[in-house]
Amino acid sequence: MTEHTTTPTSTPSAEIAPGDRPSVLRVLRDQRKTVILAAALMAGTYWVSGQLGEWRLAACIAGGIALGLVNHLATEYWLMKIITSGEQPSRNQMIASTMTRLAVLTAVAIGIALAFWPDGIGLLLGLALFRLIALAMTGIPLLKELKKP
Repeated sequence: MTEHTTTPTSTPSAEIAPGDRPSVLRVLRDQRKTVILAAALMAGTYWVSGQLGEWRLAACIAGGIALGLVNHLATEYWLMKIITSGEQPSRNQMIASTMTRLAVLTAVAIGIALAFWPDGIGLLLGLALFRLIALAMTGIPLLKELKKP
């Protein structure tokens, strides 16, 4: 008997089973609401900051949102690979993978923020905004699941 598992942020119909093939397109399809919301937030950033004449700041905030989205999608892809492989990663493997990904994200974010200083601080703001989006997009489906009888 094969046990089907879903990732916390995927739709209920997007079941993943061991032996399935992970793909970037499937991750994008499963995360389409998050991608659309991130794109709308990036467009809104240009709309608001553009009217103030702060185009570089808008680009940095949008870049932070995009960087957060890439990190989110990479995490989802990694989780899909783990689930479809059927193996149980050790705690140390999970910690090492997460720490590596976050170290790269931090280095890139700080490097860009310093390169475009003072507007570059918007990149960190964009990362924080995306984290709020991701938290909401993962929390809402989980709360709906808890309410089911």
